Amino acid sequence: MMRAAFLSLLLALAVPAHAVQPDEMLGDPALEQRAREISAELRCMVCQNQSIDDSDAELARDLRVLVRERIRAGDTDAEVLDYVVSRYGEFVLLKPRFSLRNALLWATPVLVLLGGGMLLLVSLRRRGGRTAALSAEEEKTLEKILNERN
Repeated sequence: MMRAAFLSLLLALAVPAHAVQPDEMLGDPALEQRAREISAELRCMVCQNQSIDDSDAELARDLRVLVRERIRAGDTDAEVLDYVVSRYGEFVLLKPRFSLRNALLWATPVLVLLGGGMLLLVSLRRRGGRTAALSAEEEKTLEKILNERN
């Protein structure tokens, strides 16, 4: 019995804590659920590893209030996200949108490694093919040196 109570307590403590204060919450549960879903996609600019829903930072609180104001104003989820991104930049999104700029950012290290590997291969091939023929005089000198050694 004691183990079960202890296990239940541990499980209750393992639930992620949300920093949303009661005075921030919307009265309509459906709108509040939308606000929570949007907040889970936005990064706290202070903590940077947490969503604004999980952060206790003042800026995160301001963003949570802003999201709820936009929802109350009738914005769609996409419009709320676009509004926040327009004010804070794409870094505010925990999952950045796909764009050519982001693709280039992620592909650059791979492209640099491939380019370096190709340069290395070309360099090695050129170096391996650089065997010049000896002149007649050099051949005679080499033959003389080899004969003296034997």
